[in-house]
Amino acid sequence: MTEPQWLNAEEADVWAKYRRLRRDLHKAQEQQLLRDSGLSAADYALLAPLSEAPEGLLRARDLGAEVDWERSRLSHQVSRMEKRGLVTREACADDARGSMVRLTPAGRKAIEEAAPRHAQTVRRLFFDPLDAEEVRLLGQFLDRILAAVEAEAGESL
Repeated sequence: MTEPQWLNAEEADVWAKYRRLRRDLHKAQEQQLLRDSGLSAADYALLAPLSEAPEGLLRARDLGAEVDWERSRLSHQVSRMEKRGLVTREACADDARGSMVRLTPAGRKAIEEAAPRHAQTVRRLFFDPLDAEEVRLLGQFLDRILAAVEAEAGESL
């Protein structure tokens, strides 16, 4: 076994800032969504891809893959949203074991009302502190990091 390659002080500081950013940004978005629309981040996470899907309809497994959730988490969240009239579950025509999730008119109204303020929050907290060149560089950095993560994930298959 090889000796671990520990982070140096600068790397440890950057990693800690990233973890804090991820936590605090998620918390700020969650608070904004609840305050302004009554939606949770989980509600929004499902409503967004449904609102972009043809006829507001997706297979449950595709919706789960879109948000990277386990089947049970998706099922529980869809059930909570069904009770509030945001989505409905339907049988899958080409797979008796599968189900479909459909955005209701109330769900579409909720996402359409929530999206503008949510986008303003993302802009204010994530993009406005940066100039155009920094946004471009950040995009390049994220592409490189995502490629490394995806390559490693592919190796583990």
